[in-house]
Amino acid sequence: MKKLIYYSAFIASLTMVSTSCIEPDQEVFSSIPRDVVLSSTDPDVLASLAKSAYSPIRGTWGGHNSLWSMHEVASDEMVITQKGPDWEDGGQWIRMHRHEYTPSEESINNAWGYCFGAIGQVNTLLRQFGESEALSAELRTLRALVYLWLIDAYGNVPIILETDDNPSPPTNSRQEIFNFIESEVTASLPFLAQERTYTRVNYYVGQMILAKLYLNAEVYTGTARWADAEEATQAIISGGVYSLESDFFANFVTDNAGSVENIFVINYDQDNAGGFNLGQMTLHYLSQNTYNLQEQPWNGYSSLEDFYNSFDEDDERIDSFLEGPQFSSSGEPLIDLSAEPNDPDGPALNFTPEINMLAPGAFRQAGVRVGKWEFATGAQQSLSNDFPIFRYSDVLLMHAEAKWRQGDGSAVDFVNQVRARAGIAPLASLNADNLLAERGREMFAEGYRRSDLIRFGKYNDPWWEKPASNASVNIFPIPLPQLQRNQNLEQNPGYN
Repeated sequence: MKKLIYYSAFIASLTMVSTSCIEPDQEVFSSIPRDVVLSSTDPDVLASLAKSAYSPIRGTWGGHNSLWSMHEVASDEMVITQKGPDWEDGGQWIRMHRHEYTPSEESINNAWGYCFGAIGQVNTLLRQFGESEALSAELRTLRALVYLWLIDAYGNVPIILETDDNPSPPTNSRQEIFNFIESEVTASLPFLAQERTYTRVNYYVGQMILAKLYLNAEVYTGTARWADAEEATQAIISGGVYSLESDFFANFVTDNAGSVENIFVINYDQDNAGGFNLGQMTLHYLSQNTYNLQEQPWNGYSSLEDFYNSFDEDDERIDSFLEGPQFSSSGEPLIDLSAEPNDPDGPALNFTPEINMLAPGAFRQAGVRVGKWEFATGAQQSLSNDFPIFRYSDVLLMHAEAKWRQGDGSAVDFVNQVRARAGIAPLASLNADNLLAERGREMFAEGYRRSDLIRFGKYNDPWWEKPASNASVNIFPIPLPQLQRNQNLEQNPGYN
């Protein structure tokens, strides 16, 4: 009789494979023969086994004080001002804005833990089920995505495989990490599904990882790979699985599971998969009355005035910001009785593009807020909107950039597809300034602006309340707590 290995408890914990606002059917596997597990291509079996790998990816991405916060606040599109004692936070966000961050920043350590926690979970599953070609390809590609985040943020980090047991792994060079990501994804592509999977890694997610890697190859390794970036994006375009939504904001509504544009998302649900706290992070305290939120927001993140002003008034994407007088859900003006006496707008809540100062006396209502994602009426602290990591519009813009950098005049056509959806006139030609600006308008608050600024050579420029910075800050420091735990790690240059 065939020996059975029972995974009932493990499988039962993994069988809910959900998308936002959809309660999935549950299937309980009482027992699965090991050889069936390892040879299975059944999507339900693979999804059940892979599910626990995606929970750490959900992690702190959509929340405050981790990887997304670092990317956004260090860029020219987002800021957290200090409003008296509120949001002082030891000066972390002031330093992040001014590119004066240190190895002791809490967010930098949180982001490291977030990434390596996700890698550890993937490695655990690979040790258990790595002989399954289909499952192994999915997990290895998911791990490569996390290493893409790591190579971009920290440069030099340890490569940790499912076969490794060294508690103090040494640092690998940025070139070695680049090669690892490339080899892992290219080896996995033949085994990945070439159909829409939405919350799971598929062939097109793999191509998107390669496209991002190649687009930034000159930053990461010193050698440009524009043609390879073009080839990877072309594979997604030619696949015909994804297309632009006619309504830009359909990608960000509470129930955005039906988007034909979102290639890969982090699945959030306020009841079953929390962690997307954008409403808390950006809205004013009184905005609780606008959306009848169950908890009071924190009044933190806003956009910089110059970035907001980069949008044409006819650009439909300008509604990615909350600007102007604010009202309750019943239409009454919101009055902030604690507004600063010297605020020229007075106590009536009014989100203004102009911010009076970075610190320490920023006005409570200064700065337009992030309104790109829908805030559902009555929402809890965590939102149920899924967070798009890869979208088809980004594919078009990346494809355009790769072609433009190779001198291909047809590149502008792909940018104009995105502009047409936004309701604005086409560009006649591309240059570095208008291409970077278009990426900013389209990808605002999605976690890519810092990388884009670095690739276009603009990250070290001065902007509001930030002086010119040294190129050494183009990668973040290795966190001090990690250096203390692992003596084999090497600090990045400029932080010693």
